[in-house]
Amino acid sequence: MTSELTAGLPLEQVPYRASVMQIEPQWIDYNGHLNMAYYNVMFDRAIDELWLRIGIGPDYMAARGGSTFTAECHVRYLREIHLGEPVQVSILLVAADDKRLHTFQELRHATEGWLSATSENMSIHMDMTARKTAPFPPDIRARIAAVEQAHAVYPRPEGLGRNVAMPVKQRATSDPVAASENPEHRRDQE
Repeated sequence: MTSELTAGLPLEQVPYRASVMQIEPQWIDYNGHLNMAYYNVMFDRAIDELWLRIGIGPDYMAARGGSTFTAECHVRYLREIHLGEPVQVSILLVAADDKRLHTFQELRHATEGWLSATSENMSIHMDMTARKTAPFPPDIRARIAAVEQAHAVYPRPEGLGRNVAMPVKQRATSDPVAASENPEHRRDQE
């Protein structure tokens, strides 16, 4: 790849580490910790940094009429963050194609290193004139591919691809409704 094509890309930094951020006082809720909504603010600010480095930030939208929208997001809240604690988000570009970017982000305490939250996202490329999904231009797609290739060597993070689910508990067989729904019970009755 030409140096012009990869100029400014954070290829040496895997995963990409965004700027350190501070928790703002208005983000603290009545529980005394960072409100869940502001985790997304920090994840969004971090991804905007990476998008700028790739070349798909506000200037790209103004000049070329393209942007990205978040199509799906799954956040896991693992440990509380409080006022005055510095945080940093790392971003792994897990996969990409002509229209989509799959990222996994970790929000960590910036000095102690412990993990506070993760965010897995699917972003889609948009033609802002048509307001429809559209392929990335070839030069942008090549820049994305360079980042994707650099990130491919990094181990897949714990929690990647995880879904929201509650384990189903077995009902007691003394419950006649539960017993009638249990296939083992029905076989016993036949």
